[in-house]
Amino acid sequence: MDKRTFIKTMAAGGWTASLDAPSLRTWIAAHAGNSPESLAMDEDFWAGIRAGYRLKPDYINLENGYYNFIPESTLEKYFAHLRHINYEASYYMRTVQWENKKKMAAALAGMLGCPPEELIITRNTTESLDMVIGGFPWQTGDEAVMAEQDYGAMLDMFRQVSERYGVVRKLVSVPNLPASDEEIVQLYANAITPKTKLLMVCHMVNITGQILPIRKICDMAHERGVQVLVDGAHAVAHIRFNLADLRCDYYGSSLHKWLSVPLGAGILYVRRDRIGNIWPLIAEGPRKKDDISRLNHTGTHPVATDLAIADAIDYYQTLGPGRKEARLRYLQQYWTSQVRGMDNIVLNTPAEAARACGIANVGIRTMKPSAMAETLMKQYRIFAVAIDYAGVHGCRITPNVYTSIAELDAFVQALKAMASRA
Repeated sequence: MDKRTFIKTMAAGGWTASLDAPSLRTWIAAHAGNSPESLAMDEDFWAGIRAGYRLKPDYINLENGYYNFIPESTLEKYFAHLRHINYEASYYMRTVQWENKKKMAAALAGMLGCPPEELIITRNTTESLDMVIGGFPWQTGDEAVMAEQDYGAMLDMFRQVSERYGVVRKLVSVPNLPASDEEIVQLYANAITPKTKLLMVCHMVNITGQILPIRKICDMAHERGVQVLVDGAHAVAHIRFNLADLRCDYYGSSLHKWLSVPLGAGILYVRRDRIGNIWPLIAEGPRKKDDISRLNHTGTHPVATDLAIADAIDYYQTLGPGRKEARLRYLQQYWTSQVRGMDNIVLNTPAEAARACGIANVGIRTMKPSAMAETLMKQYRIFAVAIDYAGVHGCRITPNVYTSIAELDAFVQALKAMASRA
């Protein structure tokens, strides 16, 4: 089915505003013979995917890294979950709430490649990682290693445990354009001493999109007796990986980003033999030390979001993890390749395909990031976020699967014009 026929079929079925699940499957099945790499460049295919989103026409949104749009098909199912829970109210909460949450956690564990007894659903990455940082069995004089490019909320929690327990913080600075994996691994290795107990590292640096060699860092740290906490806020449903292969001790992520779950859901993975070492964020009743549910008490919360996880996973699996990753990487390389090396333009993201996917950061040497973001929005109707710290000065650009090449062309033209006159 070609694009024109598909759009006509949608209109005939009354689907003029969105692409429902059966139509999505039909559209993807019609392109099943194409490899993810060839399909990444097929604008007709991605126009069909774009039809499943309700997009505001006032501006081009290149800030999907904070909170991704939910496809209309997933959104409608979320509304149905809200109505059902409102219909049953306390009955639902006192009967199947926890059973359903456990099912959603098992589905996520299956997607990520870890045992279901090692993963819980939290509210976001901050809750997940701060639970580990704050609940770690610290002793006065213990050391923790982290990077100045790490997310601020986690750095704040390390600052708090430093003041509370006398933990020594060791900060490294991750280069924007590393020469090799070994350079990154050695950077962290050099910060480790016999007193180091925990190392935190980003799977994908949120301000630049750089993908770090997590398995190599974990192997190095474990050889030195150091546990590893991974910030995977931007990695889940963005790049393909298997949690078991990473060999980390703890992993946290937000599902409202690249998996496009409604706001209010994240994950925390804890290796089974580490579960008993962590104090819960909120006290739970008696549990076995290795029962991860002891870390999952958050009180009454919006359970409809939990149910929407299955719908988001279904959309992601239907679209195809390989297709999504290939498209996101293609979009990033499409625009970065046109401006990399140009006068007055600085790219803060590596060029190598394995070191980045959909996220990249670009700056103009003679322009402050805040002014750059303001100019993009006011003069060109392009929405992006300014980053101006930790050696990264520019705007983070995060397209999504609905983003068109025409929109990126508009961004590149705006960037070149701004750089030429700044």
